[in-house]
Amino acid sequence: MIKKLCIVGVGLIGGSLALALKKHAYVQTVVGIGRDAKRLAAAQAAGIIDIATDDYAQCQDADVILVAVPLGAFENVFAQIKPYLTPDTVLTDAGSAKACVVNIAQRVFGHVPENFVPGHPIAGTEKSGFSAAFAELYLNRRVVLTPVTRTADWARARVQAMWQAAGAVVEVTTVEHHDLVLAETSHLPHILAFGLVDSLAKQKDAQEIFRFAAGGFRDFTRIAASDPVMWRDICLYNRDAILQALKAYESDLSELHAAIEKGDGDSLEIIFARAKAVREQFNF
Repeated sequence: MIKKLCIVGVGLIGGSLALALKKHAYVQTVVGIGRDAKRLAAAQAAGIIDIATDDYAQCQDADVILVAVPLGAFENVFAQIKPYLTPDTVLTDAGSAKACVVNIAQRVFGHVPENFVPGHPIAGTEKSGFSAAFAELYLNRRVVLTPVTRTADWARARVQAMWQAAGAVVEVTTVEHHDLVLAETSHLPHILAFGLVDSLAKQKDAQEIFRFAAGGFRDFTRIAASDPVMWRDICLYNRDAILQALKAYESDLSELHAAIEKGDGDSLEIIFARAKAVREQFNF
């Protein structure tokens, strides 16, 4: 049971966690911290948070502080939290890249606090903001924790229990492994979706193209409606892993290009059949 949860950045991710914990009576008080008083007031009126404030002093007696802001805002947020972070409060986050967050914590706090548990809920939709939040977002979805050497076991256990109370399946891995895998399975697909929509939008007959867009196009490009600021920051802060994933994809795309150019139906069928088998095997 969490007596007081502070959420910095009450959007889809933080808002959905608050709703899930409230639904399962796992939290008593949820404090929303941010700069936009109007949005926080609306989140409070919607019952997502109980207290709306821009005062980081609210963090000093919290059981858990969740930072759920774009990666570019982490340094400022950690600096605001620093004076009020007590040894009994667990600090965790929902950032989509972990090495950069750990490095920011090291820079701001002078070391990685033992009560800091880096984390990343592998859940979300193409929508953003607290109005898109819903209590079932994390149900049977994965949350990855990436504790470092200094991370205390009790702190990790508290964060794990919190996400499990929200319905999530919690896994633990290293910072490096997380960033590489997420670059391949999440960051790369988003970049491709954004790139495809932007490329087609620049065509002279863009209106006609999108008018005939069918289900496959909608399914593939749905994630291109995601928050541009968040994804800008992910590309900048997980740059090395994303570049590695892009390089591998560009090589495979060149193979497809060559097969189509040569009219090599056998190679195309092998590639498509291999992909189909993997998709059906894992049913993701």
